[in-house]
Amino acid sequence: MSNTNVNPIEPKKSTGSFFQDNQKSIIFIVGAIIVLILLYWGYQKLYLAPRAEKAANEIYKAEEYAMIDSLQAKAINGDGSFMGFKEIADEYSNTKSANIANAYLGGLYLRQGNFQEAIKYLQKYSDTGSEILDPLVTGLIGDAYSESKDYKSAADYYKKAADKSKNSYTSPLFLKKLGLVYEVLEDFKNAEKAYQSIKSDYPESPEANMIDGPLARVQAKQ
Repeated sequence: MSNTNVNPIEPKKSTGSFFQDNQKSIIFIVGAIIVLILLYWGYQKLYLAPRAEKAANEIYKAEEYAMIDSLQAKAINGDGSFMGFKEIADEYSNTKSANIANAYLGGLYLRQGNFQEAIKYLQKYSDTGSEILDPLVTGLIGDAYSESKDYKSAADYYKKAADKSKNSYTSPLFLKKLGLVYEVLEDFKNAEKAYQSIKSDYPESPEANMIDGPLARVQAKQ
């Protein structure tokens, strides 16, 4: 709402309750809130819901193509009959399918070595609350930066991925990558912290079974 400048006026003596004195303003505000609620409801039910259903119907073919290396171009751009992830992400923004399409696009571009496009689409992904998918997408951004040799940015995203959902699957995976990136940066103290966290916090993880070697390596370099 824009601010409207008004000339100062002589205050009037109150003649009744707050509601009586401000009845017109209150009615206006309540009316505006009702209009906003109706607009939001209409947007959700009449616009987003049908778009979300249509996007869900479109995305399954792109997901099939994504599983086949030779058909990844069709997964991204479509096949003429079905939309690809790129069109779904653009055409059906604000839907769950568009959000997942962004994650797929980032992963596919990463596999193709197109790291800037991978980062672009992965950063468009919005967390869904998934304890596995959300940190994996964040970690993929770290992978894209690592492949681009931007190791400081990679470390930032690997740390975010490891902390996003502390579970024995994604956290030790990204702590291991975080340690390796710190080694490249010759930050052996933080590399040791990352490796030690795997050993102490996730002892049952596959990464913990193989962490003694990297841990000894960085300890020897300090």
